[in-house]
Amino acid sequence: MAHQKQKISHHFILSCLFIAAFLYGCQADSAQIDGELQDAVSTEIEEELNRKIDAWYPRVIDTEHGGFLSNFSHDWKPAESQEKMIVSQARHLWSLSKVAEKYPDDPEYASYATHGFNFLKDRMWDDDYGGFFQLVTREGEPLPGDNGELQKTLYGNAFALYGLSAYYRYSGDDEVLELAQNLFDWLDEHSHDPVYGGYFQPLARDGTPDRSGFPKDYNSGIHILEALTEFYDAWPDERVRNRLEEMFYIVRDTMVTDQGYLKLFFAEDWTHLSYRDSTESALMENLYYDHVTPGHDIETAYLLIEAAHALGMEDDEVTHRIAKKLTDHTLQSGWDVEVGGFLQTGYYFHGDDELTILDDQKNWWAQAEGFNTLAIMADLYPDDPMNYDEKFVKQWEYIKTYVSDPEHGGWYNNGLDHSPDSKTSRKSHIWKGNYHTLRALLEVLNRLES
Repeated sequence: MAHQKQKISHHFILSCLFIAAFLYGCQADSAQIDGELQDAVSTEIEEELNRKIDAWYPRVIDTEHGGFLSNFSHDWKPAESQEKMIVSQARHLWSLSKVAEKYPDDPEYASYATHGFNFLKDRMWDDDYGGFFQLVTREGEPLPGDNGELQKTLYGNAFALYGLSAYYRYSGDDEVLELAQNLFDWLDEHSHDPVYGGYFQPLARDGTPDRSGFPKDYNSGIHILEALTEFYDAWPDERVRNRLEEMFYIVRDTMVTDQGYLKLFFAEDWTHLSYRDSTESALMENLYYDHVTPGHDIETAYLLIEAAHALGMEDDEVTHRIAKKLTDHTLQSGWDVEVGGFLQTGYYFHGDDELTILDDQKNWWAQAEGFNTLAIMADLYPDDPMNYDEKFVKQWEYIKTYVSDPEHGGWYNNGLDHSPDSKTSRKSHIWKGNYHTLRALLEVLNRLES
């Protein structure tokens, strides 16, 4: 569906456009750049946003059983298996709430969001114990995890809170707020750690946390931070602020290393799990637990700035310094300087000063998150030697060339330059929705608007 093009005017975009003019041999004076190229860039970004929206909706709306269909082929043919996970269901609710807010003249997006909310409320919420089930059938019947038990996670329930918060902020519906409040209370009672702070990730059906091993991790940590930020924006309650502030400092001051990347797994008391000083065999068997994940690092830079803004700390120098450090480390060690794009994983082996890349694939969500954070950094540091504006332009060109599917719509799983087989990979599955990409495009548009 075509939407009215948004006008873009922001101080850093001019330097981006000068670079774009140089890269493409455009012979134009400053007036032409200010007019023609600025208009072209704004049009390109919004057209990509529109293609994203049209590729997903109403195609994924499950009119038979409620909620959203999960599995589609590369050319958007629905698969037989259509299990539904709280993460992707809630992310659709968030996406539709934001799109409905952005384009209020298109009422169908609000109706799709209501459709998604009803499935979460009626089929995925556990009426007996509270909290949201992690996985259900297409019809909404809870499915057991690998251990044969019905399970819940902080990660999944964090995204439920995230989606509900956005939908309440858009709709103002008291029923939505009540469910979000019930979920916040449930997490506070079961997942929150009143001794050491933060939240436990693995939960039994009744909410009992699994405290064995290393029950706290970066991925659920940054996303409960994200959810609390959204919830506090929608409902500025003092108890929510306290939890947001607590999680903000844990992510910023405990999870981020001095070098500028995230520690990944933690014990109950936030002791960091690492095998880097272990034997070579132990290290190689456990690379998963303390590798470097550039996409999450550069996403966390954005999430920290967003949380600081919600807390009234938008000019906090420490937060900006750490967010910049996360971004710079990612650009220096996990960025393709030739064509752009963010790499999958790396590892600092004992004694090494340089990151060894373990997986050079460029997954779709990291490209979106990096694009958004580069826009923020170009705004905050327009004259920085890292040249964020130049990298912003290069990342946009990378996305258009290697990630966005011009034939079928949507984004490939991985950039085609390193993963050509992604051209025929699934466009949607329970771990691949559209919230990363829609959020990045919406955030960049909103940031660049006059």
